[in-house]
Amino acid sequence: MGKFFVTTAIDYINARPHLGHALEKIGADVCARYRRLCGDDVFFLTGTDEHSLNVQRQAEKDGVTPREYCDRMIPAFTEAWKELGISYDGFVRTTDPQHEAAVKLLFQRIADAGHLYEGDYEGLYCPSCENYYTEKDAPDFQCPTHKRPLERVKEKNLFFKLSAFQERLQKLIETGEFRIEPVIRRNEILALLREGLQDVSFTRSNVRWGVACPLKPEQTIWIWFDALVNYISAIGYGSDDAHFQRWWPADVHIIGKDITRFHCTIWPAVLLAAGLPLPRMVFAHGFISVEGEKMSKTRGTMIEPTEALAKHSADVLRYYLMREVPFNGDGDFAWARLEQRYNADLANDLGNLVNRTLSMIQRYRGGVVPGPGDADLRADAETLVATYRARMDELDFSAALEALWSFVTRANRYVEESKPWALAKDPAQAGRLGSVLYNLAESARLISVLVAPFMPTSAVQIRGQLGVGGKLDVLAQEVGWGRVTAGTKIGQVTPLFPKRT
Repeated sequence: MGKFFVTTAIDYINARPHLGHALEKIGADVCARYRRLCGDDVFFLTGTDEHSLNVQRQAEKDGVTPREYCDRMIPAFTEAWKELGISYDGFVRTTDPQHEAAVKLLFQRIADAGHLYEGDYEGLYCPSCENYYTEKDAPDFQCPTHKRPLERVKEKNLFFKLSAFQERLQKLIETGEFRIEPVIRRNEILALLREGLQDVSFTRSNVRWGVACPLKPEQTIWIWFDALVNYISAIGYGSDDAHFQRWWPADVHIIGKDITRFHCTIWPAVLLAAGLPLPRMVFAHGFISVEGEKMSKTRGTMIEPTEALAKHSADVLRYYLMREVPFNGDGDFAWARLEQRYNADLANDLGNLVNRTLSMIQRYRGGVVPGPGDADLRADAETLVATYRARMDELDFSAALEALWSFVTRANRYVEESKPWALAKDPAQAGRLGSVLYNLAESARLISVLVAPFMPTSAVQIRGQLGVGGKLDVLAQEVGWGRVTAGTKIGQVTPLFPKRT
């Protein structure tokens, strides 16, 4: 059994989670569930980013301490992920004592290795993304991401020698030792490296709510250094070496495309400076718009997961986001499109296939799965499995679901071609009828396996109705054709996805 360590970006805690957060967490959860199904020992990490000037200011505005403000916001995230079925193994908060200790330890380590120096900094600063910009990056003196005026800051800080790692990083990326996906993001980072990296200020004097710098106690450590350390603090860096050695390096950091620079230049350079292995891959997903517009509170296009879950189950939302939004690109959320996907893909295609299969077994065989005969759908199933696994390995979830639904369509067409209702009228066709029903039952079982990472509750329901409940075996065993045992008694048949009007 191998290990697989998958992480998400940790979320800023100064606002409630929205569909963009949900897209990332669901994608990471699908990845984690798939790797568990493959037989890997998985550690899935997520969490919250709680130190920032933004949080400090919001807490002051609300008349509470920053810690009280963070504690008050945490349930908005943990409850949303619970409702969405996010199966994380670790939830890190950057205010955790273990995390803060790890931040100081790593900072001291790169300082001792000679990678920090004191210098004067003057530049344009955005408190929303905790990032500094040059006038070249922001000629209108507005944050390119948040479209808010930048603040001019001047202070004496400790700088990290990021420029010293430019050539080494470029080589690691070009050789694939440090993998960045999709390729458009890799090319962006390589272009940035070829332009040349600038040293980065790693401390702040204007932010009180943060981790105190061990070398300059009157300053706090830059939030991005603080935040990135979560990937190792949560697995025992500085507190449980055996656990840390077990899980690091991460197999994949799943992040939004807007923070690739931090994860693909600063983070690997810090790790190199500290003599630690790099993550195997950084995967940057795209953005999600709402009805063709960028999500915005003022425009009324900011949708929280709870709003969508008030209308549909978690499985339905999970399916829609993973099918409709390419994980390696941008996509759109539309209420009408969600309803279309529900009725067409889930009610008409999958739900109808499972319901008609089990209803015919109930009607024509007394609710008992007949013995196998001609494996009419086996070749289609084998093609599906090969395509599905290749797409899932690349985190191309939309394409994996497309392949799965092609098989659902094929199985529904098989019903029309085989006409079990006609076969049931002819005693001489009893053997053929049994073969058709078995093929459909086995198809439903296989679908329940492959849909499980995306729609875990629905997968359990399908298997329960089919009479093959229980814990799934490893994928290599589950995808073998013919695992439904003849004589299996099916459960109560109920519609999985009732048609909506």
